[in-house]
Amino acid sequence: MTEAKLQPLTTFIEYPIEEMKERAIAFRTEMQRRRTVRHFSDRPIPREIIEECLLAAGTAPSGANLQPWYFVVVTDPKIKHEIRVAAEQEEFEFYHRRAPKEWLDALGPLGTDEHKPFLETAPYLIAIFGRHHSTLPDGRRVKNYYVNESVGIATGMLITAIHNAGLASLTHTPSPMGFLNAILNVHPDAKPFLLLVVGYPAEGAQVPVIRKKPLEEISTFM
Repeated sequence: MTEAKLQPLTTFIEYPIEEMKERAIAFRTEMQRRRTVRHFSDRPIPREIIEECLLAAGTAPSGANLQPWYFVVVTDPKIKHEIRVAAEQEEFEFYHRRAPKEWLDALGPLGTDEHKPFLETAPYLIAIFGRHHSTLPDGRRVKNYYVNESVGIATGMLITAIHNAGLASLTHTPSPMGFLNAILNVHPDAKPFLLLVVGYPAEGAQVPVIRKKPLEEISTFM
């Protein structure tokens, strides 16, 4: 077993209790502004903004620090078109053949269907993959553990970073998503986790009227 290499924690900052409360409230208030958007502008966004958001996502915790996430950032119109065509084929099957009525009823208030024009309109598509193996610095290939959990945490941090930067996003999960490996030339060992659509909201964009559950419905203190 490899011996652990440790160093002093120097980055932690402890705030006074009142400042902690203020920071917690300010962050919660900011995140309550975040909305999933389905109508995007094609306005360009500097690449460095997306890079910084990805670096923020890359700070997420992961099993054994193996960091099993992999992000493919797509801006090429031809590739975005290929993704849209493939995604809409899967979505057509979902909405018209595979989805149970209960699921379709749940999606009804959101107004979604198999048509996904945002996959071409938005300036960025970020395909997020979970890698099931990693290559260590010494060349050994090892299995990654807690891949979905780790990639899910990183994805949440990416969505938060994108909102914090002043952009909007949409999580899109056509099922199955194996077409992403083929279109983006990603090794089959990496499994698609989701497509994140990123950009500015279109002028006049509308969002569904929804309710977020209050604290007592999502938590228990013991």
